[in-house]
Amino acid sequence: MEIKKRLSSILESPSNHIDEKLLKICQLLDQEYSYFNWTGFYFRNGDKEELILGPYVGAATDHTVIPFGKGICGQVAVSNETFVVPDVWEQDNYLACSLDTKAEIVVPIIKEGKNIGQIDIDSHTHDPFTAEDREMLEWLCNEIAKKM
Repeated sequence: MEIKKRLSSILESPSNHIDEKLLKICQLLDQEYSYFNWTGFYFRNGDKEELILGPYVGAATDHTVIPFGKGICGQVAVSNETFVVPDVWEQDNYLACSLDTKAEIVVPIIKEGKNIGQIDIDSHTHDPFTAEDREMLEWLCNEIAKKM
C-alpha cells in the first residue's frame, strides 16, 4: 500500500525530531484522506493518568490535557484498544471539540505493553472509517512505538 511506504519514509528519515515526524504524518494523512478533518497525537504525561496534546493538524482544540477515562481518547488510554465511533453524538462520554465532528477513531500506541499515546482522528462525515483505515492506523501506531 502506497500510504504505508510514504509513512515509513517519514518515520525512517534520520534528521527529524520525533515531533517533526509526527506532524508530517498528520499532514500526510490530512492530505490523503478527505474525511480526516482533525488528525493528531496525544501522549501520556509521564506517570500521570492523563494525556497531553502532541502534534496535530486541524482546528485548534481546548482539549490539551485529557484525564484517563474521559472522552474517547481517555477511554482508549484505559482500554488499550482501538475505538471506532461511527456517530460521536451517540457516545455518552464524548468530549465535543467541534460541532462539525460526526465520527472519530482513536488508536493506541503501545510500547513494551504500556499505552504511551494514541492517534486521534475526527471526521465531519458520519461513519467514514473503513477496516483498511483501521488496519493502516494500527500498523502506523505500531511503527511509531518502535521509534519512541
